[in-house]
Amino acid sequence: MALRRKIASLLVVGFRGTQARNWIIKAVRDGLGRVIILDQDLESKSVRNIRSPEQVTRLVTTLKDASPGRLIVSIDQEGDRTSRLNPSNGFPATRSEAEIGAANSTSATRDWARGLVAGLTRIGANLNYAPVVDLNINPDSRAIGKLGRSFSADPDVVVSNATEEIKAHRAAGVKTCLKHFPGSGSAAGNTDFEVVDVSDTWQEKELEPFQRLIRAGLADSVMAAHVLNKQLDPAYPASLSTATVTDLLRGQLGWHGPVVSDDMQAVAITDRYGAAEAVALALQAGLDLLVFANQQVYNGADRRGNSRHDHQSRPGRAHHRGPHRPVRRARGLPPPETVTDLLGQVPTPRTRSRYNVRRLLPRGSRSG
Repeated sequence: MALRRKIASLLVVGFRGTQARNWIIKAVRDGLGRVIILDQDLESKSVRNIRSPEQVTRLVTTLKDASPGRLIVSIDQEGDRTSRLNPSNGFPATRSEAEIGAANSTSATRDWARGLVAGLTRIGANLNYAPVVDLNINPDSRAIGKLGRSFSADPDVVVSNATEEIKAHRAAGVKTCLKHFPGSGSAAGNTDFEVVDVSDTWQEKELEPFQRLIRAGLADSVMAAHVLNKQLDPAYPASLSTATVTDLLRGQLGWHGPVVSDDMQAVAITDRYGAAEAVALALQAGLDLLVFANQQVYNGADRRGNSRHDHQSRPGRAHHRGPHRPVRRARGLPPPETVTDLLGQVPTPRTRSRYNVRRLLPRGSRSG
């Protein structure tokens, strides 16, 4: 049981329902330490976890009450189209990072960030997967640029606005997550739906926001992207790469805190790896937390105990997915009730990188 609880503490799990169903309550009681709250199912367009401020607050309270320890309730609240709390479920509209970066006003950014945080504290969420600190290298990126998710292509603008956003979260006791390491701003595609290779477009300066925020003590956690970047690792996407996570992020940039995966059920992972293999590689790479949002495919027990398989909305993506982009069913993924069983069978040694990663910090800088 102690091992099972330890394994469960590695997971961030998504679930269906505006009320907490028995299996998620049991999982939390058994040691699941983190959940992710989503606003809507993609295929059905129906409400997933958030119908109104009052309802989602009750949901979060129920889950927290079931936890034997401190439950982390996470959410994507970046602003504008990537906001789980939005006018459709009774929360105020918010501006995008792109709009905030274009204004580049300290006072305006501070007010905007406080608005984001107000919704989080209202419902009891205590981890926000924000800020996005990707540089807007490719304005036509289906993952970042076109969706207004980046403050700017200028590292100074990204760092200054992210700093204000993080400070607003910290003042309210809400943790943040820098994403998407080592940079997804040049990506043409979206790892939710396809394998994305940034080897020919990624630039070293994309590391700068991560490096500077880490050195300033402003990072609470870092999210590893699923992009393939052969400049850093010729074989594995960043989230499964020891060279990228352990050698670069931890070794060169000096980050010693938690590293979280993007959704492990994204097509960029499931098209190339089985579930057990992906989990093993992620943990060996140096990740601490694995997100199973259960949105690309959903294997949950209904009231009759039968298995139901449905598509779900991407965390942080429900408002910015095009109507003509079909969901692809993920392969080889465990149902949420058995993810801990899967992890219990996976070896998790921390291995040294097989690759010699050249030093990739901006000239004249030092890791902190």
